[in-house]
Amino acid sequence: MDFTNRTAIVTGAGGGLGREYALALGRRGVKVCVNDLGGARDGSGGSASAAQTVVDEIQAAGGIAIANSASVTDRDAVSAMVAEVMEKWGRIDILINNAGVLRDKSFAKMTLDDFEFVMDVHLMGSVNCSKAVWQHMRDANYGRIVMTGSSTGCYGNFGQTNYGAAKLGLVGFMKSLAQEGAKNNIHVNAIIPVAGTRMTEDIMPEEMLKLYAPDKVAPAVVFLASEEAPTNTILGAGAGGYHAAHVTLTKGIMLTADERSAETIAARFDEIVDRTGETVPQSGAEQGQLVMMRQSEIS
Repeated sequence: MDFTNRTAIVTGAGGGLGREYALALGRRGVKVCVNDLGGARDGSGGSASAAQTVVDEIQAAGGIAIANSASVTDRDAVSAMVAEVMEKWGRIDILINNAGVLRDKSFAKMTLDDFEFVMDVHLMGSVNCSKAVWQHMRDANYGRIVMTGSSTGCYGNFGQTNYGAAKLGLVGFMKSLAQEGAKNNIHVNAIIPVAGTRMTEDIMPEEMLKLYAPDKVAPAVVFLASEEAPTNTILGAGAGGYHAAHVTLTKGIMLTADERSAETIAARFDEIVDRTGETVPQSGAEQGQLVMMRQSEIS
């Protein structure tokens, strides 16, 4: 894959997955802006040293990188980061939205402030960064944006209602943004990593942390950052395994006016959820199109 003259911003790149992404791109000659607030896992505190350490690693290996400690929740700071990259390198080809925090609790015990903060960092942080680079990518007629989703967003996890809401929100954001970016050669995708990082260090045993080392996710993200990247794809990666997730639509049933009742739906629910012949819509409009095509069955 050719990354000649490419530049990238990787958020949350001071450790874990983001660090591996930044290092992998740096090794391929990409000029990397390593962004990290340098805060704790719950988002508290901050230090510029986390980003600078990764920059030092990239430079020691012969690469080109700069450090940035902006919070992705701070729109002005994000805009300033993008302006700095444009002034220094003249282009932004790749954005990897990786910054994140955890504030896990059961919904009954979770404060709404903790819910909102996790949404702000993961979802709105990715929106802020994407918005800041969007016009630059449109002007260049090229861009690769990677959102960081999660199995929690797609499938749920106890104690992570805030995290799950943010992560599935990112998938919806990705899917619409991919359609808007298509005409300008901007490909937008989501990565669902399974990795042993400080986010999972207290829920994964030591052996599993080694098995799910974050460097095993990096090849998938490098692919999504490349010219060869697809668009509107949810790509999973972990422990050397790579797979795709899909939002599907079953064929379902069509009911006549006399049949349309909650009782009929309950009686025929197994038919509604039967996955035989299910499809993977490429846009929200396809749900309505499916219903329209089947109107003749009840007319």
